[in-house]
Amino acid sequence: MPKPYDPDTRWLGAVMHAAFLLLLGGALARFLLRHPGEPRTPWILALSLALALLHLLGPVLSGPGERPTGRRVAWLALVVAVWMVLVVLAPSFSWCAVPLLYTGLRTLPPRAALVLVGVLTVFVVAAQLRLAGRFDPNLLLAPPAVAAIATAVFLHTERQTARQRALIDDLIRTRRELAASERREGTLAERQRLSMEIHDSLAQGLSSQRMLLQAAERVWESDPDKARAHVKGAASVAEHNLAEARRFVHDLAPADLARGGGLEAALRALAARESGD
Repeated sequence: MPKPYDPDTRWLGAVMHAAFLLLLGGALARFLLRHPGEPRTPWILALSLALALLHLLGPVLSGPGERPTGRRVAWLALVVAVWMVLVVLAPSFSWCAVPLLYTGLRTLPPRAALVLVGVLTVFVVAAQLRLAGRFDPNLLLAPPAVAAIATAVFLHTERQTARQRALIDDLIRTRRELAASERREGTLAERQRLSMEIHDSLAQGLSSQRMLLQAAERVWESDPDKARAHVKGAASVAEHNLAEARRFVHDLAPADLARGGGLEAALRALAARESGD
């Protein structure tokens, strides 16, 4: 079943390889001890070695990841085919189906994985009945029950993992949206504060200019010197307001522009920082 990379994948793969080789070695030892000098022995040895190599070289032969690519499906089909031949020759190799079942569930899409589980279960049941030599209902019913439980637990765990992953993605997205909203609110609040500060400062200055100019107009004819003094005062207030406005703009500008290097120098500094990152 396709899924993103999990940090535990390598550890699980190592466990599956170890379990498979342990079961394969146990089945081979049982066959050699129970059937010394059998004509099938060379075939059993060759197929066991081939199956072990195929399983160990799985990551190389099937490619990286766990998605059901053509290479992975072909590799898994070859492993299962060799295992089936071994089970036909020596039923004791049937227990190697346990790690193969898990590999199929991890690798194949759900429907294909269920088909593989059914095929493996049929071979295990047939092999166990052959080993028993007589009919045993427990050998007929136990392997399907165990396979069904293992498959159900695996699928349930996969669905739970997918739900948790979706919840985590939603949480991360919500946190990002909240952070962006807080930044927007902070920007709007700062703009509101600056606009009020600019308005108060400029409004006070303009009001002072208006009063001085009105006073100059009233004494323009009767006292020209006083009128000129009022006009100079209005000009001084205007100069002060202009300096205040420039200060506000300077405070709002980025640091690169505030240093006085101009737009070109600021763009060069930004490009240098980005290329350095």
